[in-house]
Amino acid sequence: MNLDELQSVQSRERQTDQLQQLRATFYEEAGQFVNQLREERDRAADRADDPFDSPEVNRLTDDIKTAEQTVEAIYERRVGKIVKMASLAAADMPTEDDGLTQEERHLFETMVGAIKENRQHVLDVIAGEAPTGAVDDGESSTTQPPTDDAGTPTQDSAPAPPSDVAPDAPQRTADEPTSSVDAADLMGGGADASSGTDAQSDEDGDTTDAPTPPPEEPAPQRPPDEAAAAAGGDETPATGDRDGGTDDVARKTVRITDDVGEIFGVDQREYDLSTDDVVTLPADNADPLVERDAAEPLE
Repeated sequence: MNLDELQSVQSRERQTDQLQQLRATFYEEAGQFVNQLREERDRAADRADDPFDSPEVNRLTDDIKTAEQTVEAIYERRVGKIVKMASLAAADMPTEDDGLTQEERHLFETMVGAIKENRQHVLDVIAGEAPTGAVDDGESSTTQPPTDDAGTPTQDSAPAPPSDVAPDAPQRTADEPTSSVDAADLMGGGADASSGTDAQSDEDGDTTDAPTPPPEEPAPQRPPDEAAAAAGGDETPATGDRDGGTDDVARKTVRITDDVGEIFGVDQREYDLSTDDVVTLPADNADPLVERDAAEPLE
């Protein structure tokens, strides 16, 4: 076989609607011919200094491509004729099946048998002698999940069991501040044994963050009473005393001799001090005023 024979067969197939007779081993011989061309090209490439620029290598490459395309065109042209001939043979009409290659004869016989089986099934359905659906055992074409011998769905089709893993707990984001307040801070900064225990617990890796209570805002202060008369009026009680301040802060009663203005006492209270005011202040606030001659003690 050579390339001229392949092209001649292709030309004759195009010129007629009938199958031309071919040798039973036609496609086998065509495959051997193409393999010979490949081997010859490999030998030419070994001889050439530059296989990609060798005229002989390029010519053999073109011959291989042409041979493959020609055989494929012959097969596709003949398959169309075989399908038509198989439909006639399945209807018990005379056909000429001589000249088929061994591959084409296998295809022809398979198609004839499939057409006859399918036609018989259709006739049985029309006569009410067969269930509707696919030909294979009358099964419905609806896809069913695969099952084992007992009819139980296999593992591939069985639904996935619910996960026993609990959903992840909310994670702390990087933007959330980590509380560094220990028990001593919450209890007011005391240095007792409990504060030491809580601090040790934090160092041991306790990751539970207790919510930090907001700091207590000081109670709004009422304006100070009007200054006592210059002739020794009644003493004006300190704001802390009037609002029920704590007694654990040492206090002194003084008369203000200069306009001091607002001060923030060590008892966490604000005082608005004006000349001739008589007030009871924490000692830590009254003593500096007396030293600066801004107040004079009355006790």
